[in-house]
Amino acid sequence: QVQLVESGGGLVQAGGSLRLSCAASKIIFSINTMGWYRQAPGKQRELVAFITSGGTPTYADSVKGRFTISRDNAKITVYLQMDSLKPEDTAVYYCRVVTTAYVYWGQGTQVTVSL
Repeated sequence: QVQLVESGGGLVQAGGSLRLSCAASKIIFSINTMGWYRQAPGKQRELVAFITSGGTPTYADSVKGRFTISRDNAKITVYLQMDSLKPEDTAVYYCRVVTTAYVYWGQGTQVTVSL
């Protein structure tokens, strides 16, 4: 069974940066997109960013210009560089990998941004 292992979350002050990583435990074939979602307390899970197999990124309006998504196909890893963090970015961040047959989710990593 494939697992997505996330790392890089933590506590940071507003204006600071964090880099999230998500690596697959086994080879995954036929990947379409790799991306990040987040869920704040009392809110629905929402898209943060995703990147296609060809490397084209898409961002939520709320993070455009502050977050950068990238991927390493050889390592089956997706990254999320988060700069100029705001308190409203506080959430559990989940990575997601979409293939032609399955959708995989990570277990989530907490990001907390303090004033």
